[in-house]
Amino acid sequence: MHALPLSLIIGAVAIGVFVIWRFSADIHQSRSRVGRGSTVVTTRCGPIEYQEAGSGVPLLAIHGSGGGFDQGMAFAGPLQHRGIRVIAMSRFGYLRTPMPADASIAAQADAHVCLMDALGIQTAAVLGGSAGAPSALQMAIRHPDRVSALVLLAPLAYRPSTEATSAAPMTAEIEKAVMAIIGSDFLFWLASHLFRKATIKTVLATPPNLLSAATLSERARIDAILRDILPVSARSAGLRSDTLMSKHLKPSDLDTVRVPTLIIAARDDLYGTYASAEYTAGQIRGAKLLGFETGGHTWVGHNEEVMSAIADLVVAPTLAGAAR
Repeated sequence: MHALPLSLIIGAVAIGVFVIWRFSADIHQSRSRVGRGSTVVTTRCGPIEYQEAGSGVPLLAIHGSGGGFDQGMAFAGPLQHRGIRVIAMSRFGYLRTPMPADASIAAQADAHVCLMDALGIQTAAVLGGSAGAPSALQMAIRHPDRVSALVLLAPLAYRPSTEATSAAPMTAEIEKAVMAIIGSDFLFWLASHLFRKATIKTVLATPPNLLSAATLSERARIDAILRDILPVSARSAGLRSDTLMSKHLKPSDLDTVRVPTLIIAARDDLYGTYASAEYTAGQIRGAKLLGFETGGHTWVGHNEEVMSAIADLVVAPTLAGAAR
């Protein structure tokens, strides 16, 4: 057996030191980022973390898997420039909102109302993205007098088995690999750097080829979404809960939803939300489906149109009321 050349050993050590240094710097930065700008308020449903920006019509932004108040503010924050007060909260098990004994979809919906009560907000528009959609929908069903408008963005939603799917389900092997990656800060960081396209495809459920044709601002937005999943360790309890919840979605009383509703999805969303969005829109009276052929789970190339559609829905009732 021949000994490895000293130059190879030195090179391997140097690479290892650089990787550790770079990861340490990035994880420190991510922890610092989520450690500022938010507030934890005591509610009758327990402590809830939130951040708000802007003024005008209140909108509660409910984040998806791998999120927190920061993700909610990332996708809803631009609405603060359209006469909307954005309130982004961290759901159960994410960042500084603890995981309670009952973390059901119904309990999450009730907790959203608890946050509104603590902030002195009587009614608000509700925006649920991805895995935040089920509790947003339940809020409109359970507390219709507290919701002025409902937006479901790339929603995780129930779809009967008789309805055609819009994407093949994730294989058990890939799901296991993804769960391992999002269960570790280091593994997620490493995957997002070494296997960037694969991470965008599996974790963000977005066809990577869309980014090559996207604008610089859109690419920067997707970069931020991917980067800001760190620290994933501070979101692990919520991620596990969401994963379990996604496997046991049940039908909702969609015909009881009476608020103005907008549902947004892209046909090439690799999580298959388009079929669920179509079904949900068809069951809610007067619901509008804003569908795109491309865009993936992160609606690449359509962010401006998405923001405008949401603002029109949220602000329109207020403008109509002022005109009367």
